[in-house]
Amino acid sequence: MGAQVDTIFDKILRKEIPAHIVFENEQVLAFNDINPVAPVHVLVISKVKRESLRDIKQASDSELSAFMRGLSEVASSLGLDKKGYRVVINNGPDAQQSVAYLHAHIIAGKQLGWPPG
Repeated sequence: MGAQVDTIFDKILRKEIPAHIVFENEQVLAFNDINPVAPVHVLVISKVKRESLRDIKQASDSELSAFMRGLSEVASSLGLDKKGYRVVINNGPDAQQSVAYLHAHIIAGKQLGWPPG
């Protein structure tokens, strides 16, 4: 991993730019996507920055479990458990990862198609 670039997500995390935050705890921050693809489209970031999935091998087990648990907590707090939701992590340019900060999309609120993409 090279030098990390300061991203829009870093600035949201530091509260330097506004975002509609829907959930926050000690480990994660979740906020509405500014270009939603469904009625519910929330981005979830860890408060420990990783640029992409390739950097996960440097994360501790507790960091990884906190992120996964955070995803579940965000979905529950939004009332998505009953009808369901999709979690998407884009990794790299071919997958359309546009911000160099590992993040997950929680997408819900309508019947989602399969296969995606």
